[in-house]
Amino acid sequence: MKRTARAYWSGTIKEGNGELTPQSEVLNKTKFSFKTRISEDEKDTNPEELLAAAHAGCKLILEAVLSVIFQI
Repeated sequence: MKRTARAYWSGTIKEGNGELTPQSEVLNKTKFSFKTRISEDEKDTNPEELLAAAHAGCKLILEAVLSVIFQI
């Protein structure tokens, strides 16, 4: 299975912002910026948060597969 995403960035690294949309468009035009990486107050997401969510989803699938294989 091949998945893709689109990302758009406008402005400088420190002052700019961007939007990303995965192929499924579930997170259509999700906003992100450099500020979200260093501030707890920002409401937009950041790449690390998205990676953590993807990791958690993969872990759930792995647990499901292992439970079938080992009949847990």
